[in-house]
Amino acid sequence: MSTVWGSNIKIAIFGESHSEAIGVVIDNLPAGLTLDMAEIRREMARRAPNGGEYSTPRKEADEVEIVSGYFNDKTTGTPLCGIIRNTNTKSSDYDQLKEVVRPGHSDFGYYYKSGGNNDYRGGGHSSGRLTATLVFAGAICKQLLRKKDVYVGSHISSIGNIKDARFDARVEANMLEHLSRQVFPLVDTGKFTAMDYLIKEAREEGDSVGGTIECAVVGVPAGVGEPFFESVESKIASLLFSVPAVKGVEFGKGFELTKMKGSKANDSFKCLGNKVFTATNNNGGILGGLTTGMPVIFDVAIKPTASIFKEQDTINVVTGENVKLNLKGRHDSCIVVRALPVIEAVTAIAIYDLMKNM
Repeated sequence: MSTVWGSNIKIAIFGESHSEAIGVVIDNLPAGLTLDMAEIRREMARRAPNGGEYSTPRKEADEVEIVSGYFNDKTTGTPLCGIIRNTNTKSSDYDQLKEVVRPGHSDFGYYYKSGGNNDYRGGGHSSGRLTATLVFAGAICKQLLRKKDVYVGSHISSIGNIKDARFDARVEANMLEHLSRQVFPLVDTGKFTAMDYLIKEAREEGDSVGGTIECAVVGVPAGVGEPFFESVESKIASLLFSVPAVKGVEFGKGFELTKMKGSKANDSFKCLGNKVFTATNNNGGILGGLTTGMPVIFDVAIKPTASIFKEQDTINVVTGENVKLNLKGRHDSCIVVRALPVIEAVTAIAIYDLMKNM
């Protein structure tokens, strides 16, 4: 199984949910970069690993140990490796899953792909736990992008059928920074009560709920990307779909464009002094695979958490019997809040990969 991604930089992640550690190797970073470790810790904390109101009760410090590629407080230009120790595992919670696969998880496919040799504890290598490594890599790429005046941010676009307001077509970096400091980032904070109730209701029922995240990248100049296989959309989407629970991506107005006429869907260009912008941003700042200079905006669909406490029908893959499954363990009722920094992280990685040599 390959877990390597990238062209101008390469990242490789390793580890399992209940192994000794998880980690990431980042290849081809520039030498001489001093990392803002306080900012990296803040990004890691946003993933809420410590049993916060919107996270699993599993408590992990998520302290990153940089074991190579960093010397005298600067990157060396050699592969940078960061590891995160797993210190709060309860592997016994997964004893029942040695032969019984969980609906909504990758257990079934992994069992057959590995010939029954998969690590079933907490989902093994396919666990959302590994997104912590992506947040670390993304935090570094965010710092590199800031040197190019490029900023990445997001908000909760919806929980269930409750929708937040949308980003403005010309959303600015200070808005993204403000949202990143919020526990429950919303454009319209008046939607919090209804969303919070929906999440808590699902938790009380032993069920889960999903939602969407709207992400924006501000400051990317026009002309980034390639028309086909290295298009901005394909680059970002390839990493977004590597995040567990992501089931859909929509750039700009996305599917809504199919209901428009071209005269409305097209983003008309305007000049203001020496700056060029579009009156609307229906195409999410990307045309023909290339950036237009407008904010890159897209939505990501996050499915309801697969691990729920309701009884479910499934199978025993060894005996071939139909069985009932009652899950044990510590699980989120909604992972949308925790997914925000992950979506931002992989977006930052993709954008930096596209812009590294610019």
